[in-house]
Amino acid sequence: DKGFAYDTEDAVYFDTSKLKDYGKLTRQAREELEPGARVKVTKTKRNPTDFALWKKTVGKHKNHIMHWPSPWAEGFPGWHIECSAMSRKYLGQPFDIHCGGIDHVPVHHTNEIAQSEAAYDTPLANYWIHGEFLTVGEGKMAKSAGTFITVADVEKKEIDPLAYRYLNLTANYRSKLNFTWDSLKAAENALHTLQNEVRYWPKPKKADKAALDKFNEAINDDMDMPKALAQLWMIVKERNNETKSATVLEMDKVFGLGLKKLVAHPPRIPLKVKKLVDGREQARKDKDWPKADEIRSKIDELGYVVEDTPQGPIAKLKI
Repeated sequence: DKGFAYDTEDAVYFDTSKLKDYGKLTRQAREELEPGARVKVTKTKRNPTDFALWKKTVGKHKNHIMHWPSPWAEGFPGWHIECSAMSRKYLGQPFDIHCGGIDHVPVHHTNEIAQSEAAYDTPLANYWIHGEFLTVGEGKMAKSAGTFITVADVEKKEIDPLAYRYLNLTANYRSKLNFTWDSLKAAENALHTLQNEVRYWPKPKKADKAALDKFNEAINDDMDMPKALAQLWMIVKERNNETKSATVLEMDKVFGLGLKKLVAHPPRIPLKVKKLVDGREQARKDKDWPKADEIRSKIDELGYVVEDTPQGPIAKLKI
């Protein structure tokens, strides 16, 4: 009814020339925009950037598996319509944040905006966040290229699934992240070090407001996760145990590394190791440093390390 669509023999198309700000998400001139996506530009289009709202089951789509009756002919919705329909139904318009890959900016998200805003005269979303590619070697990880890694692949290598989450936190969403098994293993090592630390902390009390303010500044600065993660590690390395538990748990509400279930739950230390720790502490009090070092070596051989704290020595599993 608004004149944005036109009917042809093969589809109902959106006329991009009728929308003054078409392509605003890309900040490009109309002639610089990509003419199509996944499909070739057809002769029935008025403009190269026009896109299908409804595809008819004719020609190459005659035997298409998806087909429903409609006022324009039996067929199926275009690639972009399905997203606008779902977001309208479940989120309303406008909704707060629309995410997606950087490759969706020039075509898919541009066309989502066009059809949704033309239909309802309101913005589709208040904020748009586009993530860069996860790469393997010189190209993006993609199923079509056969360069993708599955969860099953990670499980076969017995790597903690949370390590992949941690790996993603080490890069800004606007930056490409190159996936290697070495980088995933390094992320797992860092994660396990963090997990091992929080096990020995006391139960959370009061968080450090100044530290959380710095953390929130990083998050609010275009979701700077690497900077926020660095702030977490600064707290981890501090000696003050009074606030670190609560502070780090507040941070983990953003990171989602599952630290809450680990705080103040140290693993059981074997009696043999406990006796060695006590023996080493006595040797230190007696200033028998060679004996203290000898006992530390025995503890190390059993897979534990001793950390000397103001509250006394603590035996931890060696990572």
